[in-house]
This record gives sequence, structure tokens and C-alpha cells, in this order.
Amino acid sequence: MGFRLNYIFFYKLRNTLRMTGKSADLKNLKFYIHTFGCQMNNNDSEHIAGILDSCGANPSDSLEESDLVVINTCAVREKSEEKLYSLLGRLNSIREKKEKNFAIGVVGCVAQLHRSKLLEKMPHIDFILGPDNYWQIPEIIPKHHEEKIISTKWSKDWHEIPDEQTLRTSRVSAFVTIMEGCNNFCTYCVVPYTRGREKFRPAPHILTEIQELAQNGYKEIQLLGQNVNSYIDPNSQMGFVKLLRKVNTVEGIDWIRFIASHPKNFSTDIAKAMKESERICHQLHLPVQSGSSSVLHRMNRGYTRKEYQQIIKDLRRQMPDICLSTDIIVGFPGESDKEFQETMSLLEEIRYTNIFSFRYSPRPLTKAENITDDVPFAVKKERLIAVQELQKNIQIETNQSLIGSTIKVLCTGKSKKDQNIYSGRNKGYQVINFSSKKKVMDQFVNVQITSCGPYSLRGHTV
Repeated sequence: MGFRLNYIFFYKLRNTLRMTGKSADLKNLKFYIHTFGCQMNNNDSEHIAGILDSCGANPSDSLEESDLVVINTCAVREKSEEKLYSLLGRLNSIREKKEKNFAIGVVGCVAQLHRSKLLEKMPHIDFILGPDNYWQIPEIIPKHHEEKIISTKWSKDWHEIPDEQTLRTSRVSAFVTIMEGCNNFCTYCVVPYTRGREKFRPAPHILTEIQELAQNGYKEIQLLGQNVNSYIDPNSQMGFVKLLRKVNTVEGIDWIRFIASHPKNFSTDIAKAMKESERICHQLHLPVQSGSSSVLHRMNRGYTRKEYQQIIKDLRRQMPDICLSTDIIVGFPGESDKEFQETMSLLEEIRYTNIFSFRYSPRPLTKAENITDDVPFAVKKERLIAVQELQKNIQIETNQSLIGSTIKVLCTGKSKKDQNIYSGRNKGYQVINFSSKKKVMDQFVNVQITSCGPYSLRGHTV
């Protein structure tokens, strides 16, 4: 095939690095990381950037000026894969024009899912690393011109990445991983095959990282995992609720969030901890996927429409101000008009602050791949438009109700065109664009809301 799977090399390399703690010297190498996917992927990219930076490499602002391009991939949706292949085609054109050495690496979920098939389709890729293997990049770079390298071996142990080897994109808001993998095997979902089974980060490591972030001026943290509700400390057996309460005691952190939660693992104890912990934001992303119990059963979600509704009622009873978001899949195999209307009625009932909606597409290795995809594409498209239009109207009404109010915002962005225009998010994770005559980047500010659109609020500092 023109390449070989170099697993033995990486097994020896990992042991050597763990014994010596040494990193490769990549001084003056310019790297560019392109990320597809969720917060987990963004967090992984920050780790990759930090690892390369600690070896002397420098981030680049463009693909063309880079010596190394790393594409961190997402396999959850077919569309993400299509975008990957489009980008790889563009990179091949760039490589042909460059005189100097130019390395291309694909890491993450698609790398884990397709492995050698990626090289068969795109032979100009230099290395492929799964989510458990990207720490190997520093030693791969000097060798990529000698052979094609694939490393996608799972590890049952937690591989700790030191915080100093994380190049964060924000100076005030940080991701903190607490677990990886998934044991749920929803019939449509490829995550158990790309991220592996659940494994949990030791609680002392989590708390130490958060304490260090607080000392370095970070104001907001987001606990990450495929299913954070199932967290269990591998040593003390402490569960997610106790972890939340411990994180809440860290001085210096103002806002705490967590994602993703699975409804079947969401307990009243979690809602109670959110209510009683002053630093935990009253905001939750709780993916429902469908409003129909029969579709949820076919998806193997482990809960019914009624059980999901009860979770929402309990959350709003304890926290009337809570902001909720969710994921919706339309056109799952066998979805009837009646079942789709159940999703629409659930959206009208719950009135989420935000949703992420998708057309169903079969993914490799999943059980649903073997079920006839019998909902026509045109129907899926029509249903997706209907969902998004309904939600757009809900968000407009919700946002309009906030006009005239003053909201606390953490400023995390700034306009490149106007030095007085900033952006940030409130406790409910809503986007706020606002004007300020003072420099407020990376600060908390009070913003009076003067207008809105369906996807953001607008105002000025007061």
C-alpha cells in the first residue's frame, strides 16, 4: 500500500517519553490547526497547539505559510467529512506549489474511524492519529518524510496533558476535560467507535487544573465529556454531583458550565447541585434528539418523551431562570409525519434558548447504518427547515423579552473593524454584541440590551 502501521514504534516512543519527559525540538516550524466539530475537538486542538508550542513550533495565520497543517476531525455528521475531503484537496494543491517541506496530518474522530482508508483516498496525507494519540505529534514530524504513519491504538488509561502544554484561545474562558468516550451506543451515533469506551480523569487532576486556571486569571470553565453525568473518579469513586460541588469551591472562578449531559443519566441531584452552587450557571445543554417516544426507542436513547419532559419541569421548578439548549435530528429511519410533529410540539412546549438541528445521515459502524434510510432527502430537508423556522421565531420572542434589561456579560471577542464593538456571552450562554467606549476585553461588564435578532442580543455597556 505504500505505508505501514507503525504501532510498535509508538509503543516504545510512549514509554520513552514517559521515562525521560523529553520533547522533540521543532524550533521555527510553523503550524496551522483546522478544527471541525464540538467543544471536545476544540479542546483537543488547544492541547495539540500547546504540545507543538512547547517544542518550539510557532502557530501560523494561514495554510499557505505553514510547514505543518493538522486537521482535527469530526465524524458525527457526514457533512463534516465532506468538508474534510474538500480541505485535503486544497492542501494538496498548496503542497504542489511549495518548494519546501510541507506536512499534512489528520487527527481525531475521522482518523480513528477510517484509518488506512483515508490514505487510500488521500495519499498525500503524512500521518493519521486517533483521539488517544495526538500527543505523539512532536516525534512524528521529523519522521513524516520517511514513511506514512498511522497510530490509532486505544488506551484504557488516562493520558494526562500538563496545563502548560495547552495553548488556549481565550485568556478568561477555558475547557477542562473530565472524561472521554461513551458507553451508550445510540443507534445513529458513531462516537463509541471514534472516542472509545468511557474513561475518567482523576478528580485531583481536574481540581488542580481549575485552581491553576483561577490563579492565572480565568473566570469561566466548561467541564467537558461525551457524557459528563456518568463521571466517576477512578480512585475515590466520587460521582459527578460531588465533583460539581468541589469545583464550585474553587476561589476565583465565577462561572461553571458542563457539557454534554445525557437525559437518561441526568438526576435530580444534579439539578439540586446546580441550584445550590452559586458559581454554576443556570444553563444546560440537554440533547433530546426527537420529541417522539417511538423514535427515541429506535434511537436507543433510554428515555421517553414524558421522562424528558419531567426532567425539564424539575429543572425549571428549581431554577425558573434556566436557559436550555438541545440537539434535534430530523428524518431518522421510519420517522412518520406524526412522529415529526411530536418533535415540533416539544419545541413549542419547552421553548429552548438555542438548538442544534440536523438531517439524519447514516454513519459507519452504527446499528442504524443497517436500517433502511427510508425518509426521502426532500422530506428531511423540508422538516429541517420547519424546525429551524419554528425555533427562529421562538428565539426572536425570547430575545425581545430581554430588551431594556441589563445583563452581566463575559467579554471574549472584539470586532476587527470597530474598536468599540465587543462580543461575549451571558450566564445563559447567549451571544451578546455590544458597544463600549472603554477597553473591556476579557472582563465582566454590564450590558443594557437595546435590540436583538434571532441568534444574538445587542446593546451597550452601562
